[in-house]
Amino acid sequence: MLELLSPAGSMESLVAAVQNGADAVYLGFGDFNARRNAQNFTEADFASAVDYCHLRGVKVYLTLNTLLTDRELPPAARQAALASDLGADAVLVQDLGVLRAVKQAAPDLTLHASTQMTVHNLDGVKLCADLGMKRAVLSRELPASEIEYICDRSPIEIEVFGHGALCMCYSGQCYFSAVVGQRSGNRGLCAQPCRMKYGWSGKADSYPLSLKDACLADQVRRLRRMGVACLKLEGRMKRPEYVAVITRIYAALIREDRLPTEQELADLEAAFSREGFTQGYFQDKTGPEMFGVRPEKAPEPKELFAQARQTYVNQENPLVDVTFYARIRKGEPAQVAVRDEDGNTRAVAGEVPEAAISRELTADQVVKQLSRTGGTPYRCLEVKTQVEPGLSVPLSALNALRRQALEELSQVRSAKPARRRGEFRPGARYEDPKEPPLLTVSVTKAGQISRDLLRLAPAILYVPLEVLTETGRDEKAGGGSLKWASENTKIVPVLPPIIWDREQEKVKEMLQKCRDMGCNEALLGNLGQIDLVKSLGLTPRADYGLSVFNAQALKELKHLGFVSATASFELKLAQIRDISKAIPLEAIVYGRLPLMIVENCIIKNHNKNCSCTGENMLTDRKGERFPVIKAPGCRNQILNSKKLFLADKSDWKAAGLTYARLFFTTESPWECAQALERYQGRGDWSPAQFTRGLYYRGVE
Repeated sequence: MLELLSPAGSMESLVAAVQNGADAVYLGFGDFNARRNAQNFTEADFASAVDYCHLRGVKVYLTLNTLLTDRELPPAARQAALASDLGADAVLVQDLGVLRAVKQAAPDLTLHASTQMTVHNLDGVKLCADLGMKRAVLSRELPASEIEYICDRSPIEIEVFGHGALCMCYSGQCYFSAVVGQRSGNRGLCAQPCRMKYGWSGKADSYPLSLKDACLADQVRRLRRMGVACLKLEGRMKRPEYVAVITRIYAALIREDRLPTEQELADLEAAFSREGFTQGYFQDKTGPEMFGVRPEKAPEPKELFAQARQTYVNQENPLVDVTFYARIRKGEPAQVAVRDEDGNTRAVAGEVPEAAISRELTADQVVKQLSRTGGTPYRCLEVKTQVEPGLSVPLSALNALRRQALEELSQVRSAKPARRRGEFRPGARYEDPKEPPLLTVSVTKAGQISRDLLRLAPAILYVPLEVLTETGRDEKAGGGSLKWASENTKIVPVLPPIIWDREQEKVKEMLQKCRDMGCNEALLGNLGQIDLVKSLGLTPRADYGLSVFNAQALKELKHLGFVSATASFELKLAQIRDISKAIPLEAIVYGRLPLMIVENCIIKNHNKNCSCTGENMLTDRKGERFPVIKAPGCRNQILNSKKLFLADKSDWKAAGLTYARLFFTTESPWECAQALERYQGRGDWSPAQFTRGLYYRGVE
């Protein structure tokens, strides 16, 4: 059966979801979740929520899916352990450090990979399984063919988003809100910059980043056939009536195995939409028709929401099927037992029946009294009776036995599971390197690699995989070695940030060419690329896409075979300095920080043709200009309007880094060489406009 997972941003929303047919709900508990602005649950609220849901056969998933600092890990581990004690059915995580902490503190709590982990291929799912996770939530950008391919081969459950808001950027890879406004989407406080106005002509006059909501109501049967285990509905920030409407409709579609009616589709759109819905990603048809906005004064569907409230306010819908058993025999206490759909059974006994004087108790009367489960979560399917003739039992006594049996059954259903509780231990601390960091360079195109740049001998030159295979051979040496390698500079290919399964073979062929040219390492930013790199005998280095925020994440990456990692640029330099570094740590200290990796090509949407040449600048309401550049796989990368510049500072040199990277994107060859020379302590070059990034400001 396809599980329906509904949002619960408040207790009222939780009740609305449960009473309208959700099989499970997901909710935040405390401050460590991706919707910190929702009405997240206190400890008492969470305990009540779990009891309420479990009584009614509904699972509860805790969202612990944000990046956490080392100081935040101990309380987060205690929170996970408490949630486990209270009966949470699973916890969703993004941060590899959180994963380690939860495993220690709550070893019996089921783990799910949040969509914030950017799991988008089979290798990523398999890696999640290797890490002990039982379910992976796939990226929302995947089409049906990719989802089906993964489901057919996955060792764990697959969850997909079925309805609700779509982020413009791959979840877990968006830094727009953090870099521009210090509100981190990876920390649960996204300011939704994709819903703002932007433009291409210097004026912010359109909404090129605002996607319509997804609606897969007519694809429910297909998703089930594909092997999807869980269909998720988005909306923890939306009102309870909305949750009630969408849950009711999707629950009916799953239960009745049918297509939605026109009225149901109309109700979904009335509850909330942005100029309609889209299935663009699911159908593998991206383009401008996927975009839409919510009108500022969109009318509230008062009648629809009023009807929705009636489904859960002071309403108890029968959700749990039970069977009663009754035995009324001479000389024995009257006995009533109840058995639920999960096999839980409780039996109670009353008074010994008396001999009937005027009217004897019949089996039909027993059935009638025990079937009266109205006002409870239970639905009586059947009553099986053994009633001897000539006996009398007051109907009030049968009612009391029914109530007692159901109360005891409720206690069983709400009982806390017997689980182990451990203790999170950060472990030994590693000493920071004493020497200042070695300078590394990453380029976007071959033309940025000039003789002047190579003469400055960066320790590592990171080159995009496609660029390296197309132009990186040293033809003078017979074409079998790397053009730019030297005794002092190592050449490392950079894998695309996103690699779907259908793109895997091409990437593998390019990696093999790099290996044959002499590369022995690769820089990668997604868990789904580790097996590919290792299978070719290459050693992985972790890029910024793996979001290293704490020492435990570094330990996990070390366990996975990484020889270095890149610190999240949402950290302060002081926080980077304080991280215990199990493997060498790198930080980006110069360049236009990447803000988004997007599947829907906004350059093509604007230009009406497939061409990434020329200058493509997205302008916001304040006049800031954000370069949009080509990314592998016909994707786009949106870069920050200002370049990060720290060469006139010394703090980055004392942050315990082994490497400091200059991240070149839109720079000319001359600018690249000038920037590297300045970071080496020579010259006085600096960008015309620059930012210190988040290294001093930090994020919320």
